[in-house]
Amino acid sequence: MSKTIKPVVQEEKTGCAIAASAALAGLSYARAKEIANRLGIYAEDSALWSQTHPIRRLLTELGIRTAPDESTFVSWTSLPDCALLATKWRLIKEKPFWHWAVFVREGQHSYVLDSSKTLKTHIRTDLGRIEPRWYIEIIR
Repeated sequence: MSKTIKPVVQEEKTGCAIAASAALAGLSYARAKEIANRLGIYAEDSALWSQTHPIRRLLTELGIRTAPDESTFVSWTSLPDCALLATKWRLIKEKPFWHWAVFVREGQHSYVLDSSKTLKTHIRTDLGRIEPRWYIEIIR
């Protein structure tokens, strides 16, 4: 994983996990999707944004190490230097769903890589508008 992480825009409406994984691995969305699909992981499968096992499998395959457990979001300053964030958390028919985004701290600068196609910029510094529920530390 390179020191500077660049955003990857999701090419599918539900492709945030694939895009976040691609950004962390320094790959294109298409390449990360190809690897995910080979593992039986598909953007349209709700498990990819309602469970952590599929994205952890994909990250492992891409050579990205993660902390073994999820941690509750407390504050931006308490986050590790790199983390996979669960944002836009909600319940649908009593099942939790969320949007994956990547938090990065480089020196004094912190930002979130948000893969949503609808954004004008995918490097977000408006942290107060983002509401993470929990995160997975990325071990760099």
